[in-house]
Amino acid sequence: MNYLQQSFSVKFDYNIYFTASLFDLENSVFADFFKESQGEGLQKIYFVIDEGVANTHPDLVDHIQAYFNRYQHVKLIPDFLTIPGGEASKNDATLFEQIVNAVDFHGIDRHSYLAAIGGGAVLDLVGYAAAVSHRGIKHIRIPTTVLSQNDSGIGVKNGINYKGKKNFLGTFAPPAAVFNDERFLETLSDRDYRSGISEAIKVALIKDPDFFYWIETQAHALASREADSMNELIKRCAKLHLDHIAGADPFETGSARPLDFGHWSAHKQEQLSNFSVLHGEAVAMGIALDSTYSFLTGRLTAPQLHRILNLLIKLGFAVTDSFIQIDDLQSPILTGLKEFQEHLGGRLTITLLDDLGKGKEVHEMDHQLLIEASKYVKDFANNKISLNTINS
Repeated sequence: MNYLQQSFSVKFDYNIYFTASLFDLENSVFADFFKESQGEGLQKIYFVIDEGVANTHPDLVDHIQAYFNRYQHVKLIPDFLTIPGGEASKNDATLFEQIVNAVDFHGIDRHSYLAAIGGGAVLDLVGYAAAVSHRGIKHIRIPTTVLSQNDSGIGVKNGINYKGKKNFLGTFAPPAAVFNDERFLETLSDRDYRSGISEAIKVALIKDPDFFYWIETQAHALASREADSMNELIKRCAKLHLDHIAGADPFETGSARPLDFGHWSAHKQEQLSNFSVLHGEAVAMGIALDSTYSFLTGRLTAPQLHRILNLLIKLGFAVTDSFIQIDDLQSPILTGLKEFQEHLGGRLTITLLDDLGKGKEVHEMDHQLLIEASKYVKDFANNKISLNTINS
């Protein structure tokens, strides 16, 4: 066989900054980044803002304009684009087109920046538009939710939903930088605030038992919205995600996705509920289901499983609902397994738990055992199961 072969590697660098009041005139963190990253020619920055953030922070645009009037390392495009937030934004192709049209109209080139301020869905959408416009515009993420500050906002994935499937279209493209501003968390509803904690539990369960134990000790503080505990949770969770990205398969060329523990059902549950169930809420229920399946297959002990379920409940999560419930082999949530496999383009790979802090990949799920796991979680939530009943 006559052929040529070449291999090469590409180095990616980006920083995650933790700060408060990012656009305060006395806070130079944002300006310092642009000063250190200045390239040749005129660099511009264009902002896309989550509508929910704009509504709860009505002075945000004024603060951004004042900030760039003082720090002029890049040229601010004074025309801001505000778009609806939440998962629905990833279902609306017209929003993607609006962003691309704005990039074209304002001349945002590969040396300029497309910045997104908002929750994970808006960051995914804007990141996708940045990645495909001009084959890659520099993207800046400013996450405004717990979920996006500790998980989705710091990763390398971007995407939108298509054909009724979550993240069917997307790219792997690291941002130029991420800026976590703790002040944005103060205006979140209790539901949105709590939602992001499930991703921290997820990564702790598969990678870091000490982090899981720490979350247990801080459960009351986290549920009470104590800022110091939340800031620590976000930093530790972000660090674990970054360590994973630096591993052997950051762009998921294989079929393994350990960071998607509890997600095969969560993604389907969101769709079945027409996204009335928040991503973090669905992940919490997915964790409960897959942890219970791990117990029923002999991987976890009953006390370990109960620690997980009790922590979720203590933090205010529901551990099951009608959308994720598996009553028989025709239950709609089970199609999530097939879609999860199709999304990876390989054999089914699901992460289960061999211990607290230790994930284990498996390549098949017994549907009858999933029915049992689903019933177990439901009974536990209804106080029909305790360690005493198991041991008796």
